[in-house]
Amino acid sequence: MLIRLLFLIAAVTLAACGGREDRVPNLLSISQPTSDGPDEFSVLPAEPLVLPSDLAALPPPTPGQTNRTDPTPRAEAIAALGGNPAVLSRASNDGALVRYAGRFGVSDNIRATLAASDLRFRQQNDGRPLERLFDVNVYFDSYEPLSLDQYAELERLRRAGIRTSSVPPDPAR
Repeated sequence: MLIRLLFLIAAVTLAACGGREDRVPNLLSISQPTSDGPDEFSVLPAEPLVLPSDLAALPPPTPGQTNRTDPTPRAEAIAALGGNPAVLSRASNDGALVRYAGRFGVSDNIRATLAASDLRFRQQNDGRPLERLFDVNVYFDSYEPLSLDQYAELERLRRAGIRTSSVPPDPAR
């Protein structure tokens, strides 16, 4: 009887260990699909082909650039909301913003660098043995000392006289 009970406990223990998935977010695989099925967001319907009345009026081909049948969801959304979609093709100030943000140098492989740094940090803060044994996710607990207290930062900014117009209300009030 005792041996059967031990075998049953061993079988249940081994069954509980199977099929474990890595539930820790990986910075490099966030944008990758999680299944082998089709990605419904990667398929965009193309505009219908239209034969112009004058074939000489067609623009010359530009390899690598957009064509007349490419979908333009942002422009279509702007037009649907009553805006002018031509503003999307104008030169914007994004170049100045990118230059200002990268004024101290820009690393081309920042995602790989952050992923490697995150992996090192997670390996050093892997959780206690019982947390690992019972599959408790300690990812967010590991990063708790590095998180920003948004309400303390808000008070600091307000004391410094910096306007914070788009701040949500304090839940404590």
